[in-house]
Amino acid sequence: MDTELLKTFLEVSRTRHFGKAAEHLYLTPSAVSFRIRQLENQLGVTLFTRLRNNIQLTSSGDALIPHAESMLLAWARAQHEVALSERQTQQLAVAGTANLWDAYLQEGLHRLYCELPALSLRADIRTPEQMTRALLGRTLDLAFLTDPARIEGVRHIAIHTMELQLVSTYQGLDTAKAMAQDYIRIDWGTAFNTQHAKLFNTATPPILHTGSVRIALEYLLHHGGSTFLPSSMISNYQQQEQLFVVADTPSISREVYAAYLPGGERQELIDQVVALFAPQSSES
Repeated sequence: MDTELLKTFLEVSRTRHFGKAAEHLYLTPSAVSFRIRQLENQLGVTLFTRLRNNIQLTSSGDALIPHAESMLLAWARAQHEVALSERQTQQLAVAGTANLWDAYLQEGLHRLYCELPALSLRADIRTPEQMTRALLGRTLDLAFLTDPARIEGVRHIAIHTMELQLVSTYQGLDTAKAMAQDYIRIDWGTAFNTQHAKLFNTATPPILHTGSVRIALEYLLHHGGSTFLPSSMISNYQQQEQLFVVADTPSISREVYAAYLPGGERQELIDQVVALFAPQSSES
């Protein structure tokens, strides 16, 4: 099957708009429509219902999404492996959520390349659901996430504890004022959302809701407001008096987990990578 057809299908399923998908794929809307018809003809099913500007996935289209993702990941991995240079004798595919790359994982990449110079790494941003499917489909070796999926066969290792503190660009605020004044909600996972709801009873909606620390921090520094950030990220901004800790707000702890299928041919390499990301890791 043509992988370009699958890419086009996933983009239309994401945008629910042929024109927007065409812009993102640098195609014309008619080319996108033609690709979708080709894919539907090959599969013998209808993938989308088209009612004016309302494009919805059919049950067949919804069922195709995880398979399309797995096939594209497998193809990308195959391309990666056959293109390895003589110097690169080890290959690994890792993924994490956007906020973990911003807040924690990026630093670990530098240690990997210093300690494992023969490693060829594929690193991606994925949702927890995408990572779980990719692990089970063996198109992903190692996933980093804050909410472990309790799925049989997948092992989780607690590698780091993040202390999330409420900070603000405005000095001297208490919790109520910080939460009510341009609050930015970063998605730190289900457990964080549960604890957040128990601790803070506020009817004021956030001015921005995002899964990326980078997006939240850029907005915060340019426009002002408050948000929860890892304590390891805020010291420089405190010294420059750009951010201030809201002193009466309790911090929220979040565990970072490394997840993988044990016993594969890359097990020794996975163990090395987990150890480099967290020398004091412990199994969970």
